[in-house]
Amino acid sequence: MTTLQLTENADIVLKTRYLLGDETPEDLFWRVARAIAEPEDPSTSSGRGRDYWAQEFFDLMASCQFMPNSPTLFNAGTGQGTLSACFVIPVEDTMGSIMKAATTSAMIQKFGGGIGYAFSKLRSRGSHISTTHGKACGAVAVLKMFSALSDMITQGGKRHGANMGILHVSHPEIMDFIRLKDGNKEAQNFNVSVAITDDFMEAVEKDQAWNLIDPTSKETTDTIPARQIWNEIIDSAWKTGDPGLYFIDEANRHNPTPHLGNLDSTNPCGEVPLLGFEACNLGSLNLAKFVNDGSFDYDGLADVTRKTTRFLDNVVTVNSFPIQEVKDAVDKTRKIGLGIMGWHDALVKLSIPYDSPQALDLADEVMGLINRVARETSVELAQERGAYPGCREEVPIRNATRTCIAPTGSISVIAGASSGIEPIFAVAFVKNVLDGKQLREVNSYFVDMAKERGFYNEGLMDEVARTGSVQGIDAVPDDVKALFKTSLEIDYQTHVKMQAVYQKHTDLAVSKTINMANSATKEDVEQAYRMAYQSRCNGITIYRDGSKPTQVLEVPMRKAEGAREEPAAMGLTPRVRPHEMKGVTERIRTGHGNMFVTINFDEDERPFEVFSTLGKAGGCESASLEAISRLASMALRSGVDPVAIVEQLRGITCVPAWDQGVLVGSPVDAVALALERHIPGSTRGQKRQAFAAQLKLKTAAYTEPEPTTTNGNGNGASASHSHGAGVRCPDCNTELVFQEGCLACLSCGWNRCE
Repeated sequence: MTTLQLTENADIVLKTRYLLGDETPEDLFWRVARAIAEPEDPSTSSGRGRDYWAQEFFDLMASCQFMPNSPTLFNAGTGQGTLSACFVIPVEDTMGSIMKAATTSAMIQKFGGGIGYAFSKLRSRGSHISTTHGKACGAVAVLKMFSALSDMITQGGKRHGANMGILHVSHPEIMDFIRLKDGNKEAQNFNVSVAITDDFMEAVEKDQAWNLIDPTSKETTDTIPARQIWNEIIDSAWKTGDPGLYFIDEANRHNPTPHLGNLDSTNPCGEVPLLGFEACNLGSLNLAKFVNDGSFDYDGLADVTRKTTRFLDNVVTVNSFPIQEVKDAVDKTRKIGLGIMGWHDALVKLSIPYDSPQALDLADEVMGLINRVARETSVELAQERGAYPGCREEVPIRNATRTCIAPTGSISVIAGASSGIEPIFAVAFVKNVLDGKQLREVNSYFVDMAKERGFYNEGLMDEVARTGSVQGIDAVPDDVKALFKTSLEIDYQTHVKMQAVYQKHTDLAVSKTINMANSATKEDVEQAYRMAYQSRCNGITIYRDGSKPTQVLEVPMRKAEGAREEPAAMGLTPRVRPHEMKGVTERIRTGHGNMFVTINFDEDERPFEVFSTLGKAGGCESASLEAISRLASMALRSGVDPVAIVEQLRGITCVPAWDQGVLVGSPVDAVALALERHIPGSTRGQKRQAFAAQLKLKTAAYTEPEPTTTNGNGNGASASHSHGAGVRCPDCNTELVFQEGCLACLSCGWNRCE
């Protein structure tokens, strides 16, 4: 039996989000393995039964060679919830369809699924409605309604819903749709993409006019230059990263079941084009595990690909769904998506730079092998179990699709791997831990190489942690610098080329963010979009560093240095907030889920302000908690004795819970408890200091990021790694980053999409 190979970070993520009750990581993997082995029958041609395959599946996860998508880890073997991560729910041009889509989506998101919608069939805003003699609200308004619904739902108490909204480039509301997220305020739980056709790209190339056509009446409502639409897309993407592009004709050229319908939409990160009501089960291979002694183990990869293809087919069999239409659609095509993670790790272990021709060649070989073996295995499974019911292929096959490059935010942390096919975001970063301490987290491969090559020292590690980069450090050899280029130090052309190579060998699509430096121009964005289309990608998402200044999840931003606050009209006047403050962050268990309270201190080490996030709840609880924190902060900054604040908040009760021997009455009570622990001279404060002294955790100083610079071509170099999203993790308050089309936390593994 394989011994668990989990890092400290993996243990933390599993305990925080995945383990049930008193479950251990080993228990979790056995729960999943036994549940997924349930369809195995020793009388079939495999000749092996459930116990054999349960052991095989356990070993795959315990060794971190493979991880299924999060809903499978959450729900397999529990008797409730879906095991699928990706869904597409159709939205037809009727009130009944819209409301049914809303209800279905709520039930799916409740248990961890991400949802894609195509709004292209909805009549445009202001169109006549014959049954009520009224006017239609339009496609954009329906998207906003679904966004509001998603905000209300926390997925199984583990994360918030993720969505994709797609609108056809010929829809009359296309301009409003393109600009939807320009203000960084609306529909922030949606990724949005424009469905781009070959005809439109030709019209852009030839500077032709483009007709906007009402999907219901089929009448032309307006005619505008195609380049005007194209330029608006580029402009908004440069500003905010949205919209992306969905090359709908290219996706449908590879539709394995055109007789069942068109691929009008994708899942939230764009890597799974699906028919209406379809779902897909995903899992990822950790490529770093197949590099041994400087060479790639192709035989080992082929063997594990066979086993994991079988694993995912079994997931389809044991899966359950909230409505019959989804089950029927899934059973008809039995789509699965086997992908990869740890790509940059594998390249480092092979001493191959990410932005080298050798990396592209290796990607071609590796993904070609995975795709070929997955197909061969699916053909064998069809002989053993029967082809998928909708199959019209010449050779009967069990699954309509087999491969997909999906986001791997949390599962890559569990596996100790770099995310998907993305370059690393930083060689080192500072992570938040217990009591607000900040620990240096350095890429383990870099540490090992530095020690082996003899240039390791603590000062160097501190320097790397301050910027996240090794490119400007003289002590690091040039060949090592080449291996550890980060996402912003790799030009966008390489990003697109890597996506295209993987797309060539992928049945579904590839989730990847084309990262660009803040200095990237609109022309750079346009060229990236053109490259993706010409290289036959199914879609593309770009993110320009620093282009999302605010988000729904963001904690209050620091005021600019020297900025003044207006004094209160009467009574106490709050003190001006300094540019930088020191503080602590505590995790407290409440009856509403894990809560994180950050307390910052003034120069006299007295509490100055309070921020709070409730990791497992949203809506009213979080809104009330934010209000309490703001009021408490205002009182502290105005000189109110923190003891008086604690007296007013302590003891308020709603769903009490025990945390480390202390009864926490409610989230509000948790704020008071955390504040009381840090009042100078208080009994709880003295106990807390004694406890903290026992934690021999090494901390690293953190400094403000330095300004970004370019490398001369405007694409890749950065003097520092201030490339976070301007958004704080709701669980640990670390700044989030954009990768694989979604927000992700490098510190604790939280993400919005995977």
